[in-house]
Amino acid sequence: MQRALVLLLASVAACRAPIAEPPPEGRIEVREPGPSVSFVAIGDFGDDSPFEATIAARVRGAAPDVIVTLGDNNYPSGAARTIDANVGKHYASFIAPYRGEYGPGAEHNRFFPSLGNHDWYTTDLQPYLDYFELPGNERYYDFVWGPVHFFAIDSDSAEPDGTSVDSIQAQWLQETMRASESPWQVVYMHHAPYSSGRHGSETTMQWPYAQWGADAVLAGHDHHYERIERDGAVFLVNGLSGSPKVYPIGAPIEGSQVRFNETHGALFANATATRLSFSFVTGGGKTIDKVELTQAAEPAPAPGASVPEPESEPATPSDFDAYED
Repeated sequence: MQRALVLLLASVAACRAPIAEPPPEGRIEVREPGPSVSFVAIGDFGDDSPFEATIAARVRGAAPDVIVTLGDNNYPSGAARTIDANVGKHYASFIAPYRGEYGPGAEHNRFFPSLGNHDWYTTDLQPYLDYFELPGNERYYDFVWGPVHFFAIDSDSAEPDGTSVDSIQAQWLQETMRASESPWQVVYMHHAPYSSGRHGSETTMQWPYAQWGADAVLAGHDHHYERIERDGAVFLVNGLSGSPKVYPIGAPIEGSQVRFNETHGALFANATATRLSFSFVTGGGKTIDKVELTQAAEPAPAPGASVPEPESEPATPSDFDAYED
């Protein structure tokens, strides 16, 4: 069975047509100034399951400024017939333009997904590209909201611009992140660079994120929650936002601080110019983990400057009152 699946996926990859992308002059840029931003990261969520419904209700109740996704937006195979029920049914109020069946959508887009392997199981990615209107080439891109510069990465091996540390995509990330003038840089993707879960660490994606300017790196793929602190950055894994499948956790890898797989949840965050905080909260409202990064209010380092280790400490409960029962 495993050999048959490998052959099937290889056949799909061989049949892929060139991926459509907007021309440079027609690409969207998102720059929303402001002193603060609240955002939620959901991973491995797009299954239209009762678990997704529970997490989505908590996310909507928190009313974040932005939602980012950590891939696998549309199980099982990224098809056009399932994407609206898997995504729009639960998050239409954050999506613009929204053309689905679950309400009017948002006035301005506040939903910024990243691609997962299940989104790539279609031969040309077209359902995803048709459903969302995103910045950049829409597969990987950046946007700024308040004091945070976000970078969505396509970590799937099908990415035409590559996923190695010397790929076109990695070069884009390095150059764009080093040019950022935002107080915080948050990178997010599907395949976790570091994980103690079933899939384990995706070594291809172990880029020098902190050296290039990242403060936090968010990912999914493994269906558990984990906080890892290493290489000058905080790595957060969340694959618990909707898929009914919850994965076991193996032996802790280097830098692993917290691991959890008892129930579903989402990653809630707040940022100001001097403070970036994350909290993993279950669908029932229980806070499992909190971490806060702080920095002095000063200009960003010049390109090429060394990046210090981030300061991390538990966040105070009052920071997350909006997300808990």
